[in-house]
Amino acid sequence: MAMGSRRKRQRQHELWVAASDLPSTVAHPFYQRVNALLDEHYFDAFVEGLCQPFYARTIGRPGLAPGIYFRLLLVGYFEGVDSERGIAWRAGDSLAIRRFLQIALDEDVPDHSTISRTRRLIDVETHRVVFTWVQQRLVEAGLLKGKTIAIDATTLEANAAMRSIVRRDTGEGYQAYLTGLAEASGIKTPSREALARLDRKRKKKTSNKDWTSPADPDAKVTKMKDGRTHLAHKAEHAVDLDTGALIAVTVQGADEGDTSTILETTRAATEQIEAAQAKVNAPQALEEIIGDKGYHSNESMVTLEEAAIRSYIAEPDRGRRDWSKAPEAQAPVYRNRRRIRGRRGRRLMRRRGELIERSFAHLYDTGGMRRTHLRGHSNILKRLLIHAGAFNLGLLMRAILGVGTPRGLQDRADRAVAALLSVMKIVYDLITVDVVRWWSIPGLCDSIHVSSSSVFVATEMTAYATGC
Repeated sequence: MAMGSRRKRQRQHELWVAASDLPSTVAHPFYQRVNALLDEHYFDAFVEGLCQPFYARTIGRPGLAPGIYFRLLLVGYFEGVDSERGIAWRAGDSLAIRRFLQIALDEDVPDHSTISRTRRLIDVETHRVVFTWVQQRLVEAGLLKGKTIAIDATTLEANAAMRSIVRRDTGEGYQAYLTGLAEASGIKTPSREALARLDRKRKKKTSNKDWTSPADPDAKVTKMKDGRTHLAHKAEHAVDLDTGALIAVTVQGADEGDTSTILETTRAATEQIEAAQAKVNAPQALEEIIGDKGYHSNESMVTLEEAAIRSYIAEPDRGRRDWSKAPEAQAPVYRNRRRIRGRRGRRLMRRRGELIERSFAHLYDTGGMRRTHLRGHSNILKRLLIHAGAFNLGLLMRAILGVGTPRGLQDRADRAVAALLSVMKIVYDLITVDVVRWWSIPGLCDSIHVSSSSVFVATEMTAYATGC
């Protein structure tokens, strides 16, 4: 066979290509099942009616269909793509995803600017309604209870650089501010090394009260999980401890404490539980909240008890308490302390650590949202709500297919082989133990054929090798 060469090959492309001659591939089984679920519950008709006010009736170029827009965001979660530009590239590169999006081969995949424009037009509440629609499917499948939830928060790296921050009072940049401090201290022409040395000696260098980012005013200076100081946002989750489903997601300032954000997240979780069970005859109300030490305060204990919600929030060691200034908080704090020290409280704490961290790992680490490519809390929350809806869809897929992501479906064969090898190793170990036990009996070579049937072949081979 002669080797072909692209350099010498001058191919004349056909002017017309029959549809039957276009390349095709089999549908991805995971995306095919997700589409079947969405079609079964008339997802496209639902979102088209929901998004109708955001589209012009007569004028303008054809817009991106709402069903395709929300599917593109689902692809961002399932494929772990962080940016809208990356989602557009991934959709144009995969025939299986084209089929999931229901885009024909002779049609163009939406550009990233079209996805961004559509996101800006559709408001946050519409994205929240789509998130609630997925939760209603979980309620129908018995995968969302809403009685006991766990709350925790994590930081998301903002799409803004620390070097671009400016002072709120003068608008002066950080480098110019350091240069002014150096000149005031007697250094006329400070070098970069001198400025860095001066910056290390200062205390409280970048307070959010004094500095802001002109690119993203919602981003706040904070310390990340790995110890770096960066502009970031705070994402807070409320997870159902009975099923692992995401109840609510909120985006708040990274400099806000947990004791102040728990109330907003609890309010959002209560509303989501009611909306998800709108068609249930006897809906289950929120009754219990589990949290770590960061959420414990007198105000949060009193507020939760007034809302008839039992708290299982770990209490930090504050020593002996003086209740003369806050006598109304004494009883709620003591009741919470008694609950977290009980057997059920310890069990709920362990389950909280398992499920809440799982949601963070799926949405931000493998889901590609640890670093945001959007600016402003509203824009980030839009993407995050559909991300959370895709996470909940993964729970439904796990109940149907046994896996919750396309990558998990690809690994099923490997896991089956690994399980088979593990079983073979266990059987081999049992055979080896059985053979050694028979060898310890005198006169084994005369009675080798009376061993158990499970070890007959292995015993015969061993006996042949030893010359018995």
